Amino acid sequence: MSHVHDHPHTHGPGQDHDHPGGGHGHGGHHHVHAPANFGRAFAVGIALNTVYVFIEAGYGVVANSLALIADAGHNFGDVLSLAVAWFASWLARRAPTERYTYGLRGSSILAALSNAIVLLVVTGGIAWAAILRLLHPSPSEGGVMMVVAGIGVAVNGGTALMFAAGRKGDVNIRAAFAHMTSDALVALGVVVAGGAVVATGWHWLDPAVSLAIGGLIVWGTWSLMRESLDLALQAVPTTVNRAQVLGYLRSLPGVAEVHDLHIWGMSTTETALTAHLVRPGHGLDDSLLRSASTELRARFAVHHTTLQIEAGAQDQPCDLAPIEVV
Repeated sequence: MSHVHDHPHTHGPGQDHDHPGGGHGHGGHHHVHAPANFGRAFAVGIALNTVYVFIEAGYGVVANSLALIADAGHNFGDVLSLAVAWFASWLARRAPTERYTYGLRGSSILAALSNAIVLLVVTGGIAWAAILRLLHPSPSEGGVMMVVAGIGVAVNGGTALMFAAGRKGDVNIRAAFAHMTSDALVALGVVVAGGAVVATGWHWLDPAVSLAIGGLIVWGTWSLMRESLDLALQAVPTTVNRAQVLGYLRSLPGVAEVHDLHIWGMSTTETALTAHLVRPGHGLDDSLLRSASTELRARFAVHHTTLQIEAGAQDQPCDLAPIEVV
């Protein structure tokens, strides 16, 4: 068995698999690809939104505005979600242990999934309250709605901007960005509703706008929910083309067969790959393992590669062949 490591720190010896002639190659690990540190953004976002939740809820009661009260509940849910996401981003940077050999990177996936679920559930509550208010309209103070919600646009919009830079490379950060953006949209809708109530006296606009914005939030959150669920189920990340990866592995010198290929997200920012390469008559080749791992990182953004080399002996078949066997 051969292990190839390119980490800047020392690793202990690996353990053999039960497959005869097996060899593993780990290569191309030039650094630990942990999530970016958005600790300041999380801290500021949680602090500002916590204060704003109490202000908005209080004025919502005073103004008899369902839109303000619902938005306060929405913001409170997002404060909890931000706290979970922040904690998960911290856990993801913790070193591996004997029990958690990959560290706690997977916590970022759980946080992104829970955030998406919370957002959908809270939005469902807003929609239900809006329907009840449409059936039983009551007057609300549009002027107060406009002022308080205007503050919300600034608070939530500013917080969203702090997460904007990391939303493309990390599902967990994108979840936080989606929460804050949706909050800013809701607040903007409340401003519009308040202005319309002042101008027309149509109090049904308050719950109607809340219902419409709830629909927009669901539409915008669904892709986040689906991607987070895929990561939790260890699906191939959408950024990786499995067919192209398989084609590349089959093209490696001496490789006659590839099976037991698995590609999954270790976290919201890292991708792992394992595969068995059958190379009859070639034996172990550390340089091949290193170059393959480096190429997989460069071409497919695979951060952790494990390749097992097999001779393909007919009297010692691999239990995990052919490729469709799991």
